Amino acid sequence: MRFIDLNHLTVNIATEGTHGAPTLVFINSLGTDFRIWDEVLPAFASHFYLVRYDKRGHGLSDAPAGEYRLQDHISDLHALLAKLNVRQAILCGVSVGGMIAQGLCAQHPDRVLALVLCDTAAKIGTIELWNERIDGVTHAGIASIADNILQRWFSSDFHQQRAVELSGWRNMLTRTPVTGYAGTCAAIRDADLTESVRTITCPALAVCGDQDGATPPDVVRTLVDLIPDCRFKLIKGAGHLPSIEQPEVLINCMTSFFKEINVGGL
Repeated sequence: MRFIDLNHLTVNIATEGTHGAPTLVFINSLGTDFRIWDEVLPAFASHFYLVRYDKRGHGLSDAPAGEYRLQDHISDLHALLAKLNVRQAILCGVSVGGMIAQGLCAQHPDRVLALVLCDTAAKIGTIELWNERIDGVTHAGIASIADNILQRWFSSDFHQQRAVELSGWRNMLTRTPVTGYAGTCAAIRDADLTESVRTITCPALAVCGDQDGATPPDVVRTLVDLIPDCRFKLIKGAGHLPSIEQPEVLINCMTSFFKEINVGGL
C-alpha cells in the first residue's frame, strides 16, 4: 500500500506480483475499496503485475466534495497507468469499476489489452434511482441504505451462513465518505456508454452473479451484444460481488479467458 498524487488527489494504491509481466488492474465498485479483490490476487501474482487502487471518494483516497463525472474516474485511471509507466493493461472492474474500464478502453484503446467486466453494464440504473440514492445518503447517511445495498450485493446463502463477514463488509460500506459515495452516484447516473463501447475491439469477458440484485444477469449480458469480442459467464451462488462470495469461480473464469487470449503464460 502506498499513496500517490493523481490529478491533484491523494490516491491509495497497492502493487504486487511479477514485474515485467502483463499488468492486471483491479477497479472496485461503489461503496467498496480495493480489499474486495484480496481473495483473487494470489492466483495471478506469479503471472501478472497486479495493481489495485481506491478510486476517488473511496477507501483511503481523497473524497472531494461535489458531483463526480465518470470522466473524472476514467482520467484518474489513465493517470495511474501513466504514473506507473504501464503502457498497456488488462482491466478488471466491477460495477462502476467496470464502467470506468469500458470508458478508458473506448477512449484509449491502445492502453487496454483485454477487459474483465464483473457485474456491470454500459448504463446502470435510472436518473430517478440515483437521485433518490444521493438524497438518501446526503440527508440520512449511508447506514440508512446499507441493508438494502447488502441484499443486492450478496446471495441469500451469504446472509444466512456468513453473518460475521457480512457485518465486516457492512462496515466497509458505511465508512465510505458520503461525499465520495454521493459523488460517484452522480457519475453513474449521468453515464451512458452504450454507443462508445460498440467501438471496443479488444477481447472481453463479462461475468455476473446469478443472484445479483444490482446488475442482474440479463443486464450484464447486454455487453455481449455491444462489444464485438465479448463472452459471458454466469457465476452461481453469488450476488453483485463475486470476488468476495465466489472468488475461486471468478478465478477459474478469468484463468480460462486469459488462456484463450494467450496472456500471462497460464
